[in-house]
Amino acid sequence: MSDFILSMSEISKSYPSIGSEKLTVLSSINLSISAGDLIGLTAPSGAGKSTLLHICGLLDTCDSGTINFLGKDMQKASDMTRTLMRRREIGFVYQFHHLLPEFSALENVVLPQLINGKKLEQASERAIELLSLVDLENRASHRPAQLSGGEQQRVALCRAVANEPKILLADEPTGNLDEKTSDKVFEALLLLVELSGMAALIATHNENLAQKMKRRIKLKNGKIFSD
Repeated sequence: MSDFILSMSEISKSYPSIGSEKLTVLSSINLSISAGDLIGLTAPSGAGKSTLLHICGLLDTCDSGTINFLGKDMQKASDMTRTLMRRREIGFVYQFHHLLPEFSALENVVLPQLINGKKLEQASERAIELLSLVDLENRASHRPAQLSGGEQQRVALCRAVANEPKILLADEPTGNLDEKTSDKVFEALLLLVELSGMAALIATHNENLAQKMKRRIKLKNGKIFSD
């Protein structure tokens, strides 16, 4: 079995453009991520960071190259295998929280655990523990509309790590927040990653936040560069 949680080799991805031309977004990307890695990904707008995260998260496929997740070749895996791997081993956080509006903060963190087969009592205990870690235990019964933007995003973080994934993928998780709130959300993210021992790949435009990562990479002209 591979020592890496995620290992990408010679990954390329392009999309149709005008006429017969193709727009190359990723070109021969090589990236390996181990447990405990905290990686900041910075890139200009439109450089392909969301595409890279989607491929890492098995939401999209590449044109060429190989992607191994926990030692398994995901390029050749069935849709069901990829779906189960996403559900069990990968956590996602986006710029918008995407919480279910009709459910409370607690229920939003409980639901993905139930889908993954955990019993309600265990799932509730886990949800309360996570919400407490990010100072939201007193807001557990509130629905998203009753929460501030920062609180909503902290709930989204808890939901993303509820099933104890091996890796967390975050796409501009503080992009919609002001500086003070961004700092608070980001500190919560770092705490959850540190306590769990999972790996994290976090795309951000915020250079101040990126500097807090253990490792930084840049995506430019379809290539990855170490910072």
